[in-house]
Amino acid sequence: MSEQPTNQWNMTTEPSDMMKINTPMPITVASSPSNQMEVTDDDSFSYDGYQVVRGEFFAHIYEPSFTLNNYKVSVNTACIKKLPDVEYVQILVNPIEKKLAVRPCREEEKDSFRWCSSGKKRSPKQITCRIFFAKVISLMDWNPNYRYKILGKLIRSGNEILFIFDLTSPEIFPRTLKDNGTVTTARTPSYPEEWKNQFGIPVEEHQKSMQVNIFEGYAVFDIQEKKKATDKSIEKAKKTSTAESEEKSYEQQTLFPSTNMY
Repeated sequence: MSEQPTNQWNMTTEPSDMMKINTPMPITVASSPSNQMEVTDDDSFSYDGYQVVRGEFFAHIYEPSFTLNNYKVSVNTACIKKLPDVEYVQILVNPIEKKLAVRPCREEEKDSFRWCSSGKKRSPKQITCRIFFAKVISLMDWNPNYRYKILGKLIRSGNEILFIFDLTSPEIFPRTLKDNGTVTTARTPSYPEEWKNQFGIPVEEHQKSMQVNIFEGYAVFDIQEKKKATDKSIEKAKKTSTAESEEKSYEQQTLFPSTNMY
C-alpha cells in the first residue's frame, strides 16, 4: 500500500468517520420554501425500480469534469471556481474502485502540482503526464487516441474536501482519420455500451456511488514529468491503439435521433 496522504487541506468542521459524506437531503413539505404547497399524500410510493438519470445525458458545462487527452490531463473551469483559493492539488487513484480524486494540498507536499494559471484570472492548466496517462488508459482498457471526459462531484470526507470522478462513467470522444489524412475529434460524445439500455443506476446504488475513504485503496501519483517517459505502460497503450477502436460505445445521438442535447 502506498504512503498515506496527510490531512493538509481541512475544513473547519469536527473530524468524523472518513466514510461519512454529506448525503443529499430530500426536499420535504417542512423544508419547502413555502408552506402553501398543494400535495397529495401517497404512502405507497417507493424508489424501488427507479434509476437516477445520468448527468452525462444533460448539458453540464457548469459541472466539475476531468479530461484525459493526448497524454495530458486537466480539470475544467468549474473545478477552479468551486475552490477559488486552491492553487495546488494531488491526483489520487483507486485502481480497485476505478475512481480518481483531485485533492487540494499545499505546494510543499509531495506529488503536488499547480492545477491552474497564476494571476487574477485563473484558468485550468493542461498537464503533460505520459506515464500517468498511459497507466490510466491501461487500467481502464481505453483507446489512447480518444479524448475522455469524466464528470465529478465536490465532496466532503471527514474534514477534507476533494473532487471525486468515476472512471467507469466516461464521455468518449473518438478520433477518426479522414481520406485526406486529417484527424478529426467527434463533437458528440459516445458512452459505454452498457448504458444503452438504461437511464442510470438504482437510487440506493447512486447514494453510495460517491462515498470514499481517501485512506483506503488510493495511491497518490506524481504526474509532473522531469524526463521523457519510457515506461512500459506507454508501449502497452500504443499497442492497443488501432485505426478503428474495438471499444464498445454508442453515440448519444442514436438514442435521441431528433434531439441534439448539446
